[in-house]
Amino acid sequence: MGQSWMTVATLFASLMTFYVQTWDEYHTKTLTLGIVSGPVEGILLLVGVYALTGYMGGAHFWQQSMLATFGVSPSSHPWIPDFLYRLSFTEWYMAQGAVVLVWNTLESCRNVIRARRARGDRSRYALVGLVPFAVTWILTVLYLALQPNILRNHLVPFALFAGLVNAYSVGQMITAHLVKLEFPYYNVLVLPLAYGVVDSLGPWLQYETSTPWLGWPSALGDDVYQVAFMFCMLGMAVGVYGSFVVDVIVTICDYLDIWCLTIKHPWTGEETKGGERTAQGGEKKNGEVGGEQKKLGTARGEKSFAQVAKELDGKKMD
Repeated sequence: MGQSWMTVATLFASLMTFYVQTWDEYHTKTLTLGIVSGPVEGILLLVGVYALTGYMGGAHFWQQSMLATFGVSPSSHPWIPDFLYRLSFTEWYMAQGAVVLVWNTLESCRNVIRARRARGDRSRYALVGLVPFAVTWILTVLYLALQPNILRNHLVPFALFAGLVNAYSVGQMITAHLVKLEFPYYNVLVLPLAYGVVDSLGPWLQYETSTPWLGWPSALGDDVYQVAFMFCMLGMAVGVYGSFVVDVIVTICDYLDIWCLTIKHPWTGEETKGGERTAQGGEKKNGEVGGEQKKLGTARGEKSFAQVAKELDGKKMD
């Protein structure tokens, strides 16, 4: 597909599926995957596409007519329209993806409305949660349409930026679901994208309408400064989303008194001769146990992680 609108459409479908499924989970309190889900069928489809691409010798295979490749002859099937016969594998894939996307979105909307009605809540108000995604992608399409240089030559870093914007929104939804917060409608990463659209819209209005007072000059232009601005948006997205992830990990680890990616042994309340605190299993020196094996336990009045986990497990979760 290359750096084109088809790639943008594929990115839109992937991110929308991710957003809608998380929005569904926030309101229904249950993760419900669509009839064709990304984690299962989507991954299998990608694996098959990549494997077949390598076997056939390149991506050119997907640019040829699918019906002709399968041996369907227009002479033997005159009822098939010519435009339909010429559709490539890629275009058929886009059509299939559009149908699945609409179906999964409608199913998620039905799940949310049904769950909220069962709880006695207003069902239609939940649909407003889809507005942030719609606003983000309206700005995305406008920015790429006004800046064809970004679309044709720098789509890969911009796709990373769009993915991080969506990941931040989804992460906020997951966090709000876990700690029972209000639905997060605001995403700060949309602000630089909105500025890029406003900055690019002025010269377009002046050119299209031939009315100087209707537009305004661009501060970034459409060349090197615009590319630099796009990379600044990507850097900002990395910083904002990265700090969000670190904050979530640190908060959970502090609350549960655990470490990330490693085991935190409980302190026994005893010290070695050197004044160091002894953890579970005693101190090790040169690969050997240096000191007496300590008794498992925690300091007086302090709860172990197992006790905290047991208490949390006993609480009724929504």
